[in-house]
Amino acid sequence: MTIEPREQEALEVYIKLLTNKGFGPDTFVPRINFLNKLIPFLAGKDINGRVYRAAIEQVMDTVEETDWPESLIVAREYFPFWMNDLKAVALLSRVSTVDSLPIDWQPTHIELSALWQTVDTEKFGTTDAWALKAYTKALRDENAEQLLIDTRVKLAKILLVRMREAPDKNNKFYRTTVDATLPLFEVKKNRRLFLVVVREFFHFWSGNPDADKFVLNSNTVSML
Repeated sequence: MTIEPREQEALEVYIKLLTNKGFGPDTFVPRINFLNKLIPFLAGKDINGRVYRAAIEQVMDTVEETDWPESLIVAREYFPFWMNDLKAVALLSRVSTVDSLPIDWQPTHIELSALWQTVDTEKFGTTDAWALKAYTKALRDENAEQLLIDTRVKLAKILLVRMREAPDKNNKFYRTTVDATLPLFEVKKNRRLFLVVVREFFHFWSGNPDADKFVLNSNTVSML
């Protein structure tokens, strides 16, 4: 595959940063495999976030379900290099860490239809139950209709059920669970709604005292 000079330069800088951070050649394989799929969707396009997000939407339709979490990690990492965002690249190089690939955990596969039928009968621990209750109250305080509340809370429950076997309850595994659950939604408008919900719900799950401020105010979402 011929890579356009702009994308090639971004790729070279990205690989150089990974090398400087001590990543070996084995970590480049899944990254290069995904970027070889992504780059044709970027070639010749305007450099902006909207174009990049649209390209991700397209390329993810070609990715195997089990590869979604790793592929989205690479998409997030490559973004500032493609954008030539020197400040973001410098920050990543100086203080941030990039993810090891392959990732060490993701939830087991389950059919969304089966989970949708049973999730309302699930029992949750104290912390998760509190987060669900607080999220529900925040939606009610915004005068949301009951159907909207029921749907959003159910989507949050799906995330929590998928996350139960995670080795730890932290931001990394929350993100991995989200990324691994996205391909279960074959209808893209439902996938986008799930993204809205998990981003709202994160603030309740993580104990943010201002969590209610993030409810029902998301206008746009993307997989990044």
